[in-house]
Amino acid sequence: MSRSLDLLQIRPVISSALIYENMTRDEHFQNQTLRPIIKLQGELFVAVFKNYVDKHKNVFYELSLSKQLDYIENAIHKDMKFRNSLKGMVIGQFTVEEYEIYIQNSSALNKRMMGLVKNRLIDYIQLLEPKVA
Repeated sequence: MSRSLDLLQIRPVISSALIYENMTRDEHFQNQTLRPIIKLQGELFVAVFKNYVDKHKNVFYELSLSKQLDYIENAIHKDMKFRNSLKGMVIGQFTVEEYEIYIQNSSALNKRMMGLVKNRLIDYIQLLEPKVA
């Protein structure tokens, strides 16, 4: 089997990620490509974020919920090394054809991608609690 077919077959189906004729190309890419990949990579994003928190002295766990949300936002939007790592985890799941679409408007698609990753981490925030021995 080809790499593209293998990648497409392992992606989860997101029934709410509908495709309409009048969608913009970016919306179409978001629903057809980004959302399934980000759902597929969800557990990996949580593990990577836990490691990020650990490397930053576990301050995250001492914050209020609203400050934790700010922390996630800042980590994704201000820490370029971390942001690029997350982008790589998504882009690495693209087919060559999807990558060709992505590079035509990567700036706007990166904003969509990071917004989805941030939302995925926020959805999993209860899993980000420190393990109690």
